[in-house]
Amino acid sequence: MTTTVSLDGWDITHASDAEWVDWGGEGNARAKVLGSADGYVVALVEAEAGYTGTPHEHTYAEFLYVVAGRLRNQGQTMETGDAYAAAAGSMHTDFEAERPSTYLSIFKI
Repeated sequence: MTTTVSLDGWDITHASDAEWVDWGGEGNARAKVLGSADGYVVALVEAEAGYTGTPHEHTYAEFLYVVAGRLRNQGQTMETGDAYAAAAGSMHTDFEAERPSTYLSIFKI
């Protein structure tokens, strides 16, 4: 039996087809955009130890899952398997890769 499915509204990206792009302004992180929909982006990020995020306010909710490594986020240590959800309006003032880290970030532009 053959099933026909619609891909209308879907953005399915094979990681091997996605290009790495610079992430942040210091050249010590890179990202692959793995999909986007309704203004939201799914990005796989690889950050070297010492990478720091730029302080910003979240206009929309932001989600992050640590695939591997160790991050410091808002004074909290996050390791493999940890995650956060940041509400719209929250301030992001502290983010650093304490070890080489890979994480999945979901945010709206």
